[in-house]
Formats: sequence, structure tokens, C-alpha cells
Amino acid sequence: MTPIENYRSDAIGSFRNYKKLAERALDQLSDDEFFTKIDAESNSIAIIVKHIAGNLHSRWRDFLTTDGEKPDRHRDTEFELIEDTRGSLMAFWEAGWQTLFDSIGPLTEEDFGRTVTIRGEPHTVVEAINRQLTHYSYHIGQIVFLAKHLRSTEWQTLSVPRNRSAEFNRFLSENQAAGAETVSRFDAVLNFAKKDERGESEG
Repeated sequence: MTPIENYRSDAIGSFRNYKKLAERALDQLSDDEFFTKIDAESNSIAIIVKHIAGNLHSRWRDFLTTDGEKPDRHRDTEFELIEDTRGSLMAFWEAGWQTLFDSIGPLTEEDFGRTVTIRGEPHTVVEAINRQLTHYSYHIGQIVFLAKHLRSTEWQTLSVPRNRSAEFNRFLSENQAAGAETVSRFDAVLNFAKKDERGESEG
């Protein structure tokens, strides 16, 4: 695998992992929680989903040939709920992510030598990908934080449980020693939680 192929594979894997992390948080929410604003200046999780989806559709449609800020994007309306339902927002979200994966997957080594623009500012393809990866991970962190706050004691953790880091490290070591398939860090935490559900936790 060439360095460019390795980078593309890692970028796609990172985007998929952050999408999955957000959806694991979203799956824990009721419809009321999905649309809740914790104060007047905060965005609801619904708004963050809408904003990410709007950005995805704009940045990744015709990625190599048009500016990433499309003329038909109305960014300010992404921070308003206008006859939006949870179902319509999640469909918008899913279609946006599919646009991203359809754009990055076919990129060739030659494509990585091209320049694209975002709001008229030139970016290498790597810079454009990194810009969006950090942008989405920032907002997905907000989704997870808000979901944890809203679920409170009913929250099912998406990270290593408190005071169990050493046990989690042993879990990883045992899996590696057993030749288990390598999974993402997000999936490793989920597998650790499933181990608890089967009653296999230590102690």
C-alpha cells in the first residue's frame, strides 16, 4: 500500500468511526431529547445533525471540480428547524455521509496532487480532507457531550468506563494475544461493554 493509499484508507476509516460514534449517542435519545436545547444560546442535537449534514452535502458534492461552499447551500438555515423531523434530519445526515464516502473512495494518487477550493481558498486534497475531519469530529464531540448530559444516569458510555482503564488494557492485550481481529478504538470499547453484558467482567 502506498502512503497515499494508506492515508485515504485511514481517512475513510476515521470518518466512518466518527459517524458511528455519533449514531451510537443518537440511538440513546428520545425524540424530545433529540430536539432539546439546554439553554437559549445552545444548539440542540437536531441542529448539530442538520449542520453537519448540510456541510457534508456542500463540501463533498463534485468535490474535485467545484468550490466546497455551494451556491445552493444556505448555511444559516442549518441552525433553524423548519418543518424538520427526526426522520427527515437523519435521512439528510445519511445522504450527506454517503456523498462523502462516494467522493473520497475513488480518489487516485493523481487526484491527491490537485487543488480544490473552499470559499475561494485553495486547499490540497489532503488539507481539504483534514479540514472536514476535524470539523466533523468537533461537532460529533458536542453531540456525545449533549447526549450524555441529557441521558444522565441512564447514559451508556461510549468510552472506557471510569476507573476501568487497566482492565480495558488487559482486555486489549488478551485479544491481541489470542489473534483477534483488530478493530477501531470505538469498536474496542463497545466490545468491552458487551463483555460486561455477558457477565465476563473481572471481579
